Amino acid sequence: MATTTVSLEIPATADRVWQLIGGFGSLPDWLPFIPGSELSEGGRVRSLKSEDGGDIVERLEAFDNKARTYSYSIVEAPFPITGYLSTLSVHEVPGGQTARVEWTGTFTPVGVTEDEVVSLFHGIYTDGLAALRQTLAD
Repeated sequence: MATTTVSLEIPATADRVWQLIGGFGSLPDWLPFIPGSELSEGGRVRSLKSEDGGDIVERLEAFDNKARTYSYSIVEAPFPITGYLSTLSVHEVPGGQTARVEWTGTFTPVGVTEDEVVSLFHGIYTDGLAALRQTLAD
């Protein structure tokens, strides 16, 4: 099983960041390479459209509004992996005006090396958190 984690400090309160990213259907609000998200099964499954028209289906596995964190698995996606589980968390940095956002994932590569798939998701998480920072700066 492979894993990768990216974290980034964002100049906004943890509550403000969580308000933007804490909804399971909110990816299009801050992630430009996911322009569409449709919730089903009572909000526990999201069907995403990627920038290139690809389909990704993810299932909410755990949600803790108070701790500002949720975990999800991939049900269907064009990625060379199985057993994908990811967690997105927002933590308050002492002082209260900065948040640290952490995006971590574990998965098993299929047909590619562990380094290749770690690099793929590390890039997605890095680009995603940079987009989040930019969205909150606008």
